[in-house]
Amino acid sequence: MIKHVVMWRFPEGTEKQRDEFIAGLRGLVGKIECLRSLEVGVNVNPANKFNACLICEFDSMEDLKSYANDERHLAVARICRGIAEERVAVDFEF
Repeated sequence: MIKHVVMWRFPEGTEKQRDEFIAGLRGLVGKIECLRSLEVGVNVNPANKFNACLICEFDSMEDLKSYANDERHLAVARICRGIAEERVAVDFEF
């Protein structure tokens, strides 16, 4: 199994778009077959650098690649690309 973890830093004033992005990610659950689980939310600790995080699971790296290239995911990701100041990600086996 692969765990995919992504964190973003969104600037002040983009809360509406950020919330739309997060809602869009949640809407992918049950629509993209290779996506085993997805958790996403806004950081509640203002002392942290990143203010949103995604954790999702896939059976394999091939499934993660399939998700990353799925048109439904790409449509949601476009929202993020327009507002995120920074993004970090890690993928690991468990």
